[in-house]
Amino acid sequence: MREWPEFDNNGDLPVGIHRATLADVLQHFGTGTVQRHLVGQRLERVYNLAFGTGQMARFIVFGSFVTAKPYPEDVDIFMMMEDSFDANQVSNEAAIIFDHQAVQNVIGASVFWIRRLAAIGGEQEALEYWQIKRDRTRRGIVEVIGDDSE
Repeated sequence: MREWPEFDNNGDLPVGIHRATLADVLQHFGTGTVQRHLVGQRLERVYNLAFGTGQMARFIVFGSFVTAKPYPEDVDIFMMMEDSFDANQVSNEAAIIFDHQAVQNVIGASVFWIRRLAAIGGEQEALEYWQIKRDRTRRGIVEVIGDDSE
């Protein structure tokens, strides 16, 4: 089980990219309230669909789900896909996660994605962008990693 840092005074994770397995993310953030559990199930569904494409390079969770907020409305996700990924070739249920409005309406997740090649300034800069909140302050975000990554 992963040890998580304390939330700051705003209820956010400390600034940085906190890496954890999906199981650790769900155990820490997907409990406490029925709403958190439901949003955690949405996260798991999107992750599994993205992972199932075989083209997912990075998977970032940001927003209220990875805060101390007891009732997050949805889960915010940024995915970086391999350069060879073609969303038009995705079929079945997975296709929905590459349509921002559809995934919001059907699953209740706000999903953004790009190919690695499109990461202007490089992958790290693209990931760090999602630490910036609407008020221009920064917060911690979570990168979901495989069980054997560290």
